[in-house]
Amino acid sequence: MMDFSAISEAYDRLQGRHVRTPLLEYGQINELLGGRVLFKAENLQRTGSFKFRGAYNKIAALDPQLRARGVVAFSSGNHAQGVAAAAGAFGIAATVIMPADAPQLKRENTRRLGAELVLYDRQSGDRKAMAEKISAETGAVLVPPYDDEMVIAGQGTIGLEVAQQLKEAGAHADLLLCPVGGGGLVAGISIALRELLDGVKIYAAEPAGFDDTCRSLEKGERVANAPGATTICDAIVTPEPGEVTFPINLANLSGGFAVDDLEVARAVRMLFEVTKLVVEPGGAVAFAALLAKKIPLEGRTAVVILSGGNVDLEAFQNNFGLDVTGA
Repeated sequence: MMDFSAISEAYDRLQGRHVRTPLLEYGQINELLGGRVLFKAENLQRTGSFKFRGAYNKIAALDPQLRARGVVAFSSGNHAQGVAAAAGAFGIAATVIMPADAPQLKRENTRRLGAELVLYDRQSGDRKAMAEKISAETGAVLVPPYDDEMVIAGQGTIGLEVAQQLKEAGAHADLLLCPVGGGGLVAGISIALRELLDGVKIYAAEPAGFDDTCRSLEKGERVANAPGATTICDAIVTPEPGEVTFPINLANLSGGFAVDDLEVARAVRMLFEVTKLVVEPGGAVAFAALLAKKIPLEGRTAVVILSGGNVDLEAFQNNFGLDVTGA
């Protein structure tokens, strides 16, 4: 199992390339929830989500001759943009397999960042197999969205920053809630926090119907999601926990919570109205769990990861009842 040294090395690689996102606090939300809530705003990261960290670290760590062959990835959209931006920083080609129904904003931004898109049917296509085929045919290096130690280490730099920022503010954290898809983000964060902070409990948050990590943690082994479920949280829809990520999360996490689409919509709306932050549904599930009181604060301090903010304007208006036109 990887250790904290990989995260420390990743942080060195990212210096000058990424945004050290703020840890934000709002009195209105503290009062509502009866404790202290500190938001790690990765929606303000380059490409609008935490994914740039892992993609950049993976590509930066490659042997230069291997890196020159280009990269290939598969993604619902946020990892796609992270890979495209990271590849662009090194002047190499990137091909990304994306579902045809991915939000238009994510598709357009990935193309704008220079990647070639290959679209597939989310219900019938095998994105991993498609990416592996392209890698075998072209020599491009596969950059997985979560099941890779270098990707996990890059995401873990968020945990390192959280520990730094808590120390700078003279604050402590009792718990941390994190959105989970394949589990790479929370795995990396958990490794960093186990090294740098004492006593903090770490929880996963997932959409109902895609709560494979929550159920896997309860059972002690990887279990898959049943087919046919739907959710507005497109960014964190995965079939089952990762092979690399799950052992880390089983060792480090205290549990997990599932939230339904209505609870997520309420969280997105409150973040917009109170904090003035635009957060996509998948990026807001950790706050949704706290807002729905899946775990009560009771005077404690919670760090909440807001993992991304890539949401189409039309979807933002239609799904969350928000008039953002100024009319």
